[in-house]
Amino acid sequence: MTRNPFPTSRRIDLDPAEALRLLGTVSLGRIVFTRQALPTVHPVNHALDRGDIVLRTREGVALTSHAEEAGDTGVVVAYEADAIDPDTHLGWSVVVTGYARLVTDPAEIDRIGELLQPWSAAEGMDQAVRIRPELIAGVRLTESGRTATTR
Repeated sequence: MTRNPFPTSRRIDLDPAEALRLLGTVSLGRIVFTRQALPTVHPVNHALDRGDIVLRTREGVALTSHAEEAGDTGVVVAYEADAIDPDTHLGWSVVVTGYARLVTDPAEIDRIGELLQPWSAAEGMDQAVRIRPELIAGVRLTESGRTATTR
């Protein structure tokens, strides 16, 4: 018998409020949207603002252009963030699906700029995108209290 060095984990589905709370405890996630009819993923930093996810971006980048073209209806996106320990494989993951809309009010863009400092050079980061969550799914991986055994 070989013992697996990782404890077996128990998967617990999170309610939407807890999932959003956890999302607010980290600042880096991944946005997923379509580009030329194919899925694309970009790491971005975010903040929570009144239950929405907000991002700062540059004019002309793919997400900004798609959101601008979509207008008031927005463009469908998924947003994922997590905190999984690489050694124990325990932690949580949250995926939000919703509509991303370009923020057009200058005062709102300034307010979001105060909430969220980009990790990369802030020069040119004069646009903002707001994602209104429609579907929220989250899981927590916790120790089940026993070690997996394989044959």
